[in-house]
Amino acid sequence: MKRIILVLSAMMIAFSLLAQSSDPILGKWENSSKEGRIEIYKKGDKYYGKLYWIKDSSKKDENNPDKNLRDRKIEGLEILTNFTKKGKVYEGGEIYDPKSGKTYSCKMTPKGDKLEVRGFVGVSLLGRTEVFTRVK
Repeated sequence: MKRIILVLSAMMIAFSLLAQSSDPILGKWENSSKEGRIEIYKKGDKYYGKLYWIKDSSKKDENNPDKNLRDRKIEGLEILTNFTKKGKVYEGGEIYDPKSGKTYSCKMTPKGDKLEVRGFVGVSLLGRTEVFTRVK
């Protein structure tokens, strides 16, 4: 029985690594300030990211422009939405910044264990890039 469980566990790990190699964006990432961690996953043919851990887990979404959402916790929010893969870049999506309550157009470029996340308004020249690091 233990042998079967070990074999199944090894197969699951191998499958996970294979999925990440074909989609290097998938997995868990830490932002540059080390205040938050995001898990990026795929739903259908789109990519999304959820803020699964933050330093202060009691923080609320108090800057959200929708007053009805200001009492929800930030931890657990889906902050990356609707990305599509085009070559090595993931684009066409949006990123929600809970610190400001604003949503920006976004593109993401994986580079090994780093992920360049560029939020912008209009064209990507008018934006800011943050570098996430893969969580091991």
